[in-house]
Amino acid sequence: MIINANASFTLHHPSNVEQACEIAKQLLEDGQQFDWVAGGTDLIPNYKWHINTKPHVISLAKIEGTNVISATEIGCMARLSDLTIANGAHPLIAEAASKVASSLIRKNATMGGNLCLDTRCFWYNQGEDWRRSIDWCHKADCGSGADCRVIPNQNTLCVATYQGDLAPNLMVLEAVVHIVGPSGQRQVSIGDFYQLDGKKKNVLEAGEFLLKVTLPKQSQQRIGCYQKLRVRDSWDFPEAGVAASWIAGDEKSLLIASTALESIPKMHDEQVSEALAAGWNGADSVKSLSVAIQKSINPVNNTTLTPRYRKKMVRVLAKRAIEGFLQ
Repeated sequence: MIINANASFTLHHPSNVEQACEIAKQLLEDGQQFDWVAGGTDLIPNYKWHINTKPHVISLAKIEGTNVISATEIGCMARLSDLTIANGAHPLIAEAASKVASSLIRKNATMGGNLCLDTRCFWYNQGEDWRRSIDWCHKADCGSGADCRVIPNQNTLCVATYQGDLAPNLMVLEAVVHIVGPSGQRQVSIGDFYQLDGKKKNVLEAGEFLLKVTLPKQSQQRIGCYQKLRVRDSWDFPEAGVAASWIAGDEKSLLIASTALESIPKMHDEQVSEALAAGWNGADSVKSLSVAIQKSINPVNNTTLTPRYRKKMVRVLAKRAIEGFLQ
């Protein structure tokens, strides 16, 4: 039993995937709620604040083979501090990982944890007493049926913001997510992994967890850039982020994705296709494409910086991310 000041839970330590799935299956059959934990840098602070706690937590830390890092495969327990070019990670992934939080957090935070980050909102990520004083919110209503504080009078959709760094970079490298659970294994493209709902967040079903991410061999031909807006360079979640990748000499290969602007990270294939169809014209096309991406996103007022400023900065981030495409 693990106990802290605000919550207690039973911590399970499976040593392989089969054991993890068996524990999950048994808990589901017993009607017990549970969470998965990797590095714990997101889940444990939420538990300390008593945000959607569960009586059971299954740790992935001791599962064999989940810390693999190579050019084409990254395990769910790969530490962000180990995602370096020297260890075989793609340069774009290494760049993004180096911009996550602080060096201390990166030593514990993991690939799987960053991809499965809980969505964030300043009405939700607060202490229990604070949340109780405003009668909770739609995402953590504690059975009260509380309304969304960001977009009132609609209790059908949570608009909490996804603020992970790695997802958009894996999107522009065309990565595939490998999921495992009591019902078996399945694969989905990382673009299809996320769901436009701040409560559901992704396509993981009860008992499933993200096992690893694989990248196609051709991803090694891609070069790119990740641009991030945050309040403090040494610590914060992104308030906006834009990733881009391309194959040198192939203008049709350009891929762009954004993060921290809606409840999901988002590909911008439509805007890129329109820019290329209009005829690529160097710096002028970069400018018009950046504006098109800016117009396509709709941030809401639930993070530190205002939606207007974040939307304005998307144009700047996009322009910086794809400037290398001109070379």
